[in-house]
Amino acid sequence: MLNAMAIVLEQPEQIALRRLALDPPGEDDVVVRTAWSGISTGTERLLFAGRMPTFPGMGYPLVPGYETVGTVIQAGARAAVREGQIVFVPGARCFGPVRGLFGGAASSLVSAASRVVPVAEDLGEKSILLALAATAHHALAGTQLEGVLVVGHGVLGRLLARLCVASSDEPPTVWENNSARLEGAKGYRVLPSNQDDRRDYRTIFDVSGDSAVLDHLIAHLAPGGEIILAGFYDAPLSFAFAPAFMREARLRVAAQWQPSDMAAVSRLVASGTLSLDGLITHRSPAAEASNAYSTAFNDPSCLKMVIDWRDRA
Repeated sequence: MLNAMAIVLEQPEQIALRRLALDPPGEDDVVVRTAWSGISTGTERLLFAGRMPTFPGMGYPLVPGYETVGTVIQAGARAAVREGQIVFVPGARCFGPVRGLFGGAASSLVSAASRVVPVAEDLGEKSILLALAATAHHALAGTQLEGVLVVGHGVLGRLLARLCVASSDEPPTVWENNSARLEGAKGYRVLPSNQDDRRDYRTIFDVSGDSAVLDHLIAHLAPGGEIILAGFYDAPLSFAFAPAFMREARLRVAAQWQPSDMAAVSRLVASGTLSLDGLITHRSPAAEASNAYSTAFNDPSCLKMVIDWRDRA
């Protein structure tokens, strides 16, 4: 019987490292031995705190994680990938009665081969960033990239800004109110929101997760401008109608990335157009997962925490 060591949220704020049985793979599935997985400071923070809104598959105990990279060690007869390939896995549901939400934080995974994405071996641990890069690409789709403001200079905000720089002659502005995250800009400027007097942004991407931010953003929006909600919010969002009415403001929600977004950012990374450098700041062995989650959620200097599974079986 296949089994794996997995990070399990037994209940809010209670993390354990447990050995779990894996569902048997079928002819369309692959078994992946994990090298690295990332910790999301958005959705996984809400899962950890018990503040995740109603979501399909929600419930405890659960295995979190949707940023996993590893090696295919078994491929079904109808699988389109081969043994030995390095792949990105956007989570899995292979733990029997333990929920996979999103199910990537384990030493081995069983996944439909159609869900995994082959990645270049030389990307190494940076491959775990492909999900956030694809999320940023999805948010950008169809938007006007002149007069852009990005709210938040975490990993997703930095990737949005880098994609804007790669796609437009006018660099974006980024707001960040945490002094620990003001550095690290590549071709754009970062400043606290209270130091920006501009009131004509055509497009504002909010990746802050702050449900109370809309009125402030609308005040900086040009007439007919658009606010794109690209973060994840655990409380209802509201705004004063009159300022939004006067600007004919538009609101859009950017949801989960699609396969076309993953393919696009993979090409951009391979060509050197999009850099993933400087975004992984912390690393931890799987045995110290509890401390790793605490650091990821509480240390503002931690942009992205990577769990190293290579010494687990």
